[in-house]
Amino acid sequence: MEKYNAVYARQSVEKKDSLSIDGQIDLCRKAADGELHIYKDAGYSGKNTQRPDFQRLIADIQADKIGKLYVYRLDRFSRSVADFGRLWEILKAHGVEFVSVSENFDTTSPMGRAMLHIIMVFAQLERETTAERVKDNYYRRAALGAWPGGPAPYGFQIGKTLDEAGRTVSTLTIDPDSAPIVRRIYEEYAKAGTSLRTIASQLTEDGIPAPRRSFWDNVTLSRILHNPVYVMADEQVRLYYHALGTIVTSAPEDFDGIHGLSLYGKRDRSARKYTNVHDHRLSVLNSLGFIPSDLWLQCQQKLSQNRQLSREGQGKYSWLTGLMKCADCGYSIKINCIDGKLYMICSGRSNYKICSASIKVQVAELEASVSAVIQSMLDECPTEPLPEEQDTQYTKQLDELDRKAQRLLNAFAESDSLTGSYLRKAIVQIEQERQELQDRHSRETKHTPTTDKLVFNNLSFEDKKKVASRFIRRIELIDDKANVIWEV
Repeated sequence: MEKYNAVYARQSVEKKDSLSIDGQIDLCRKAADGELHIYKDAGYSGKNTQRPDFQRLIADIQADKIGKLYVYRLDRFSRSVADFGRLWEILKAHGVEFVSVSENFDTTSPMGRAMLHIIMVFAQLERETTAERVKDNYYRRAALGAWPGGPAPYGFQIGKTLDEAGRTVSTLTIDPDSAPIVRRIYEEYAKAGTSLRTIASQLTEDGIPAPRRSFWDNVTLSRILHNPVYVMADEQVRLYYHALGTIVTSAPEDFDGIHGLSLYGKRDRSARKYTNVHDHRLSVLNSLGFIPSDLWLQCQQKLSQNRQLSREGQGKYSWLTGLMKCADCGYSIKINCIDGKLYMICSGRSNYKICSASIKVQVAELEASVSAVIQSMLDECPTEPLPEEQDTQYTKQLDELDRKAQRLLNAFAESDSLTGSYLRKAIVQIEQERQELQDRHSRETKHTPTTDKLVFNNLSFEDKKKVASRFIRRIELIDDKANVIWEV
């Protein structure tokens, strides 16, 4: 499909001192020196992204119909720097060049790219400022005892109440349907000899649906048992968290043995929510708890004694272990060895009794098929790796250019003597240095000596697991069928 050039014009209100839509289009035609496909919105603010022709324009860009887009001025296209940053990502993804006629903003030129760099820096600043403001508001609501946001925990519903200043704030109210299930979980787990798996199986067999799914598992139960939102928090609970290194924002007298707690803070995405609460924040909520503190603490002690089982030997039968999932229920596929033969079984079937799928795929056949595809992809990989020290130096030089640009922007923001024309020239110079560095890097890497290609079947068992995890997202199995979802 041949792409066409387009113009977008907008005017919210006709004024004597503002350029009309027709005037905007005429100036863009002169700059383009040719015909343009016209998109225009009259009577719409630039803050409103739901403009009819604007939406039609975005749809045509995403359909790869447009090659170059002209506007009279940037604010005709977008009034928000953050919005333009998002729109630019769409333009860039579909190869659309962008020209602002009155501002000499053309992404095909070094000056245009420099201006774009400035805009994207401020867009990032706006996004980070917004995110910081949202986090501060979240922390403030939590510290004041209100429910800070998000869905209600299992056993509660979202409600409204008045704070001390008479303002309406969010709170949690006890859900009469699910709260008794939470009490049952705590009471059962506190009993000697009761495990998470036992409770999960019993709840599922009783036909009690879990949060967001029809059956229960260990992870869901563990989250409920760890969550302090349910506890009637008293001094003993406060001391428990104090010993864990948690930052307690509420006064000691607020731990009245009646209200629940909110635990919040940034954590590693790979870590479970309640695994390490050091430097997290803890606040007493304005909502009631319903699990007695002695029962809650008894469950915490039992949970802490459940050490992570040794993973020695985990996945010893196949380097695909951990990637294989049941196509029916989504749970992991285990491999059992019986009389020297390997059999696959769905853990949703063996552990939780919620799946009836049988897996008839042979381990050896699946490994042979997958390894052949991985080898073909390895054969297509380039064999000219950049020497580590050269790559590090190149990265450092790029980082220094970014820091140099940032220092210029900071100086421009803080100084009245630094002119915009000087800033633009300096940014253009940095952009030229970046391009020269990239060109030199490209020439040098062409002469890097080649290395031997990897032979997958010659790798160790552990290396096969690592390579497979980089190429494969998951493998869905059911009956005698296997569907490999690749990362590439």
